[in-house]
Amino acid sequence: MRVWSTPARVVLVVAGAGLAVCVLAFLGALFLHVAPANSVSTAYRAQVDWVVYPEFEQNWKLFAPDPLQRNVEVDARVQTIGADGQVATGDWHGLTAGDWAAIRHDPAPSHLDQNLLRRAWDFYESTHGDGDAPAPAGSRGRMAEQYLERIALQRIGSGGDRVIQVQLRATITSVAPPSWSREQVDTAPHARELPWWPVQAEDRRGLS
Repeated sequence: MRVWSTPARVVLVVAGAGLAVCVLAFLGALFLHVAPANSVSTAYRAQVDWVVYPEFEQNWKLFAPDPLQRNVEVDARVQTIGADGQVATGDWHGLTAGDWAAIRHDPAPSHLDQNLLRRAWDFYESTHGDGDAPAPAGSRGRMAEQYLERIALQRIGSGGDRVIQVQLRATITSVAPPSWSREQVDTAPHARELPWWPVQAEDRRGLS
């Protein structure tokens, strides 16, 4: 029978206690996240969100699942100016297609590949509705535009020229209902093309 030394026992007890405290704290944060709003969850909302988002976010309700009912493909292109002063407009680059290619056949796909672009487009739609007029500075709408713009700039190369404008479009296709459903759904793709957004030097700050 193996006999643990006193220092080893102390280490095991401390490690076990620490692990138990971490598990209890994590379960407590999840409970506050899913529980109805109360004084405790309100007071510690920032800490609870730090634990839950983004790895454990749930986009469904426990007794009323609401899966995504449409496919959104986001494309982008840039306009560049060369050393000779010539302006060129690039081809459309499939941002969503790149994410899908990274996800397919991957048993543990990246959380960013699955959700970054999708959530960025959802954020844009929630702040702009059906209109695409530039949002005023300092608003959530402007933040949504900058978020999409930086994603596009990070993924599209400039070929060495200076990028002066970027444009995005989304092709939205509703998912067809099951064969037994009588629901009528327009499954034709509908494109939404956003206006050109000018690109400043600070828009590329921190991008690889």
